[in-house]
Amino acid sequence: MNAELPPLVVPFRGERYAPAGLSAVLAPPYDVIAPEDRPRYAARDSHNIVHLIVPEAPAAESRYARAAALLEEWRGAGVLRRDPADAVYVVAQGFALPTGEPRTRLGMFAAVVAEPFTAGRVRPHERTHAAPKADRLALLEATRTNLESIFVLAPDADRALAHALGRVARDPADVRAELDGVDIRLWVVAGPAAHQLATLAGRAPLYIADGHHRYETAVAYARTHPQADRVLALVVSATDPGLTILPTHRIIVGASPDPARLAVAWRQWFDVVRVVPGADSLGRKSDAPLDAVPELGKTPAVRALDIARVEALVVRMILGAGTTTPMLGYTADPRAALAAVRNGSAAAAVLVNPTRVDQVFAVADSGGVMPPKSTYFVPKVPSGLVLLPLGNAAESP
Repeated sequence: MNAELPPLVVPFRGERYAPAGLSAVLAPPYDVIAPEDRPRYAARDSHNIVHLIVPEAPAAESRYARAAALLEEWRGAGVLRRDPADAVYVVAQGFALPTGEPRTRLGMFAAVVAEPFTAGRVRPHERTHAAPKADRLALLEATRTNLESIFVLAPDADRALAHALGRVARDPADVRAELDGVDIRLWVVAGPAAHQLATLAGRAPLYIADGHHRYETAVAYARTHPQADRVLALVVSATDPGLTILPTHRIIVGASPDPARLAVAWRQWFDVVRVVPGADSLGRKSDAPLDAVPELGKTPAVRALDIARVEALVVRMILGAGTTTPMLGYTADPRAALAAVRNGSAAAAVLVNPTRVDQVFAVADSGGVMPPKSTYFVPKVPSGLVLLPLGNAAESP
């Protein structure tokens, strides 16, 4: 890393809820909260973080101003309090895979530099859209606070970060909570140990797993607020055994494809076989003239992805095969995808392999972008465990 650049990862003086009753004030990230689910989180507690990250207000009022007013009200009432010193916040999330297998993912909340991607120290793999960034920027301008975290991966080839986080997690947790079936433990690490963990996390470029819109929003905010050039991030070692990416199987509703006609075209690129009902293996790919398919992507790293090939050669062909306008849904459960076809609620299901972490790195390193819904990291990073005040907000006691 360039010694003239600011540190990539640093501890920060976080703002937190009181540990008692913490589960009631947590929520998932804003972009996975469906409109019908927001009332459920809001009803758990009048101080639930959802009131800030997905704010509501009467038609004549700004919902962003409402979030800022609530935040200041909560601060004044002592609902949220600043920690006494800079720290990193180690967090363990215990969860179960769809198969029932238990796993634990270990990471740490820290303040990551918010700088343009051209600096090369934080690398994306997704394309972003203007509307979500405008929404998050308006909220950030109003609250001057990172209310929730992005999720980044640290390469950690020697596993030094993973081992250091594991040593912290051997001690009893400072805080415990639960969110939607995920067990959460948190340790507050201050002093030299916090700086050591931050140094380990920032030895190499970081890769965004989730939160591309929020990161680009933080960069935009830093352009006009140079002293607020940090973004709250959960940093996870790429070698962490609990790091999990689930597949995003495609479910197509409303199409009317002719399987026989589609199969003729697919034989250019795939071995097309009939599958015995209940079988897990759905066939295999053969060598094919994929260079003739520009829709696969611009870089070799993207073109090599199973999901890019399936999206371009299978899903889009099915979507364009019928006479009605189809809808595309997603699920991580292959049984649910197949059941939807068998019971007639879907016209087709396309099962895909999960994207691997090394593929995420390769695409990001190449400057490419993956197709939509290429990665599904689980569990989602909970909102409300710790906040990062910025600028003038960071100067309050």
